[in-house]
Amino acid sequence: MTASPSVTTPPTVVQPYLFFGGRCEEALTFYQKALGATVDMVMRFRESPEPPPPGVLPAGFEDKVMHSSFRVGSTSVMASDGCDPGLKFAGFSLSLSVPTEAEADRAFAALADGGQVQMPLGKTFWTSRFGMVTDRFGVGWMVSVYPDGETPPTK
Repeated sequence: MTASPSVTTPPTVVQPYLFFGGRCEEALTFYQKALGATVDMVMRFRESPEPPPPGVLPAGFEDKVMHSSFRVGSTSVMASDGCDPGLKFAGFSLSLSVPTEAEADRAFAALADGGQVQMPLGKTFWTSRFGMVTDRFGVGWMVSVYPDGETPPTK
């Protein structure tokens, strides 16, 4: 009698999916430079095997990003231009945790370039550096150094 192969179920994952309202390609380039992001894939609307229904896509969006995936450290983020050039980000922030104060300073300054600082980087009761900034695309970021004694999560 042979044993049947075991079937493993992939873990449940929650990933941010950002819609940039026509500025996705610009955002991908910015995050590559500002955060060392790695772009895994980009598909434009014109490359879709099934075109969107008539009237869904604004004129001129054929070459915009329908879907993309990029990584910052070990975190995957998905992004698109969406189908609405007037999109705004609200009600959330992405939390970026880094191992050193120097990395926090660098990332915060890069994200603040063309953006708006809500809370400057500074010492808090839980970490040596924490600050909040909205980048040039309207995405909120909370930048912090891992608290003493804590280590970054691993996969």
